[in-house]
Amino acid sequence: MPRFGKRSKQRMEGIDPRLREVLDELIKIMDVTIIEGLRTPERQEELLKKGATKTRYSKHIDGKACDLSPYPIDWSDRERFTYMGGMVRGIAIKLGYPIRWGGDWDSDGEIADNSFDDLVHIEVL
Repeated sequence: MPRFGKRSKQRMEGIDPRLREVLDELIKIMDVTIIEGLRTPERQEELLKKGATKTRYSKHIDGKACDLSPYPIDWSDRERFTYMGGMVRGIAIKLGYPIRWGGDWDSDGEIADNSFDDLVHIEVL
């Protein structure tokens, strides 16, 4: 069974317990790596300047968001990211937590209507 490595565990420090619970259930089903969890406002500003984010305020700053990827990371495998997003949403629904995935911001089940894909991003509302 997959499990989080030391680096992923460190990157989950400070995130919302509901989000952590979703991730703890997800790792039982599929291997994922945590890219980034809690962010400082300075880190968010740095990402904004680089064009890696479109917002100055992010739920990462409050610990209510996390970026993750199926492991091993293959940035070109959109299907695996979509599968991961569906698994996250299903787990969250089962646990009763409102989650939004960056591959379907409006959570309508239609991924083609996104104006900005952030397939690694999940957030608790």
